[in-house]
Amino acid sequence: MAKGEYYTHGDAQTVATAITLLELTAPATAIEILMRWFIDQSSVTTSTTTRGRLLRKTATITGTASPPTPAPRGADAASGATVKWIATAEGTDGTVVDEDGFNYLNGWTIVPGPLEQPIVPPSGIIALKFPAAPTSASWSFGKTHQELG
Repeated sequence: MAKGEYYTHGDAQTVATAITLLELTAPATAIEILMRWFIDQSSVTTSTTTRGRLLRKTATITGTASPPTPAPRGADAASGATVKWIATAEGTDGTVVDEDGFNYLNGWTIVPGPLEQPIVPPSGIIALKFPAAPTSASWSFGKTHQELG
């Protein structure tokens, strides 16, 4: 099983609805530790706010799939995780891990301390989501995670 750090992201995606932006499903034989997550935009120039949510899912979304990219610090192999972005059909939401309001001009970036890093258990799902519709913008979002297994 792969071990290392990986980065998953979506860049310049037009979003104007309450939607799951990015979902990560851990492989059955490993855990994923979230080290960083973010949501920001590059098209709105006026100060306004919205909310971002990091949550567990009990059923996966339908969306575009792409493999996690090894982070600059490297990984020993391809990740066993499954990543999907921009839900075309929502999965089932579970427990909210983190949620915060943020200003469009600043974005939302979280780098939790080592004892605060969310752990995704084997076959577990965690996602970044807009819980309410934001103003249409060109959104970027992503997660850095470590795979252990």
